Amino acid sequence: MATSKYVDMTAIINVIGIVYNHPFLLDYEDKYNIVEDDFPEKVHQIIFGTIQKLWQQGVQKISLQTIADFLSSRPKNEAIYKNAKGDEWLLKASDNCKDKDSFDYYYQRMKKFTLLRAYDNFGVDVSDIYDPDNIIDAKRKQAQEEYLDSSSLVDIADRIDDKISQVRSKFIESNEGELYQAGTGIEALIEKFKEFPEVGLPLYGSMINTITRGARLKKLYLRSAATGVGKTRSMIADTCMLGCDKVYDPMEGWVKVGAHQPTLFITTEQELEEVQTMMLAFLANVDEEHILNGKYIGDEEIRVFQAAKVLQESPVYIEELPDFSLRDIENVIKKNIRDHGVTYIMHDYIHTSLKILEEITRRSGGVKLREDNILFMLSTKLKDICNQYGVFILSATQLSGDYDHAETPDQNLLRGAKAIADKIDYGSLILKVTSEDVESLKPVLDAGHFSNPQLKISVYKNRRGRYKGIYLWCSADLSTCRINPMFATDYNYNLIKIDNVKVAVQSEEFLQA
Repeated sequence: MATSKYVDMTAIINVIGIVYNHPFLLDYEDKYNIVEDDFPEKVHQIIFGTIQKLWQQGVQKISLQTIADFLSSRPKNEAIYKNAKGDEWLLKASDNCKDKDSFDYYYQRMKKFTLLRAYDNFGVDVSDIYDPDNIIDAKRKQAQEEYLDSSSLVDIADRIDDKISQVRSKFIESNEGELYQAGTGIEALIEKFKEFPEVGLPLYGSMINTITRGARLKKLYLRSAATGVGKTRSMIADTCMLGCDKVYDPMEGWVKVGAHQPTLFITTEQELEEVQTMMLAFLANVDEEHILNGKYIGDEEIRVFQAAKVLQESPVYIEELPDFSLRDIENVIKKNIRDHGVTYIMHDYIHTSLKILEEITRRSGGVKLREDNILFMLSTKLKDICNQYGVFILSATQLSGDYDHAETPDQNLLRGAKAIADKIDYGSLILKVTSEDVESLKPVLDAGHFSNPQLKISVYKNRRGRYKGIYLWCSADLSTCRINPMFATDYNYNLIKIDNVKVAVQSEEFLQA
């Protein structure tokens, strides 16, 4: 017997029977994801698994005989199959379940019970959604059946998760504000900053930590750029600075950097290998093209293998999230906080997706919100995660199409919604240097202290920082993910003196401050 009461045997019979008659349905893996957990009974796992393996091996016509032949070399499964009268069960299922057009309904029904069963097995009461023990209240029974049939798997999971969140919010968390007298703990605050200044772990690049005060916990940073200018590659550099313990410097060789802290890179576009080769290029200071072509110069190959070893020994994690909802983002971050102790997160990047559009439309009762509203909600969610879980998040956006002609390079250039910048603690744009820029910089460049910059970083927002409304003029080698500021000016191209503050991590106490 099944160990859970949440089993729809009719759905299971129809799924197996229809697949037996129409095994080509197994080719639609992107649409139908049938797994062992969908079948509580071992014999049903064996029957479906056998049909699936036979089809994968090229058997076009599956019969009781081909199943018997397959199981003959698997005596343990064969014994379970025979004891349960598998031939008789499957023949009956086959005779009664021939209509492939009904497969979608029974598949969805089976998956919904798999979901309910999973929550039930973890001790979550889901009887408000479906109560198999109810044999008296026919009206309630009918209402639950209608809800189950009309709701998607995501709808059901969201409803259960919301119920759990309400309990957590009631007994653990509180969204109510707290009232303080203005001087509460203020002397201790002064002393704290004397011992532990408001500085986070070091990010990559000269003067960057002077401007940002490093990667500070509970803060959301945003770095935006047009396609191909370097927002992802600069984020890769920061991921390695925070998560790895050494990087190759062309002047000093392998040098110790960063704090070796658990760091998560969430990619919404690149696949794992694309992220890995960029990380290797940055750590080893080797042109990514050389890595991709397998052709190295001098000691580059040795450095790349050393970089690989650094990555293998570092608490750096990569999560692919090509289609996501607000809940997906939070769940991925929570999972990595729980499983890996992650406190530094790179989210590449803020944009809409089909899944997030569906989620917001559903939550708004079918009202379709504008893209700017959805992007604002996404940035708000990221900031809330920063505060709730005490983590640092760096994200990015694309720029609008008219960024080349803008007089003021600030949040108005963010694609989709300038309101995204309302929630961030630090905001900057990475822009290409134009011929007009070079002409305006002539007095500075003619002094001979700096080479011509390739990129400029416009810092337009900087909470708790004195530097904003400035350009950082950078040398750039995107093949190694290295963007390095050389000097700073205001928006009128007047040189600004900024010291290059270097952040040293000396103890675990610093990390907890």
